[in-house]
Amino acid sequence: MILNQNQILSSSQAITATAISQNVINWGLTGVMYGDATNTLRDLGAGGEVPCLVQVVETFAGLTTLTITLETADDAALTTNAVVLASSAAIPVASLKAGYKPGGLRFMPSGTMKQYYGLRYTVGGTNATAGKITAAIAVEVQSA
Repeated sequence: MILNQNQILSSSQAITATAISQNVINWGLTGVMYGDATNTLRDLGAGGEVPCLVQVVETFAGLTTLTITLETADDAALTTNAVVLASSAAIPVASLKAGYKPGGLRFMPSGTMKQYYGLRYTVGGTNATAGKITAAIAVEVQSA
């Protein structure tokens, strides 16, 4: 699998409490371009769904579940006008073993994309005592 360094959201990121990915991608500002009277929209055009690779690289312990959401927002903290583009189910700790890849995190880029996007890891139950994730936007996610 080939990954683009600029699209890596988490690189062996320890997830011990609810947090956002260590990297949040900035699409850049929209605005009025020179010689144009109207605001440029962020329209990435038609196409297929874009997959997000998420892989557990260190087995989790201590928490009950982990939910992963791919979000877009007007700020890098993913708090201002945030929109969830894709979400995993609540993944039980028994599944969060090294090598596990939750499926289904795909999104369709559209005019709803805001300036920033990244992942939010929501811990269920008590905070984790161990567990790391690597995640990136990919061309395709390898299944084996």
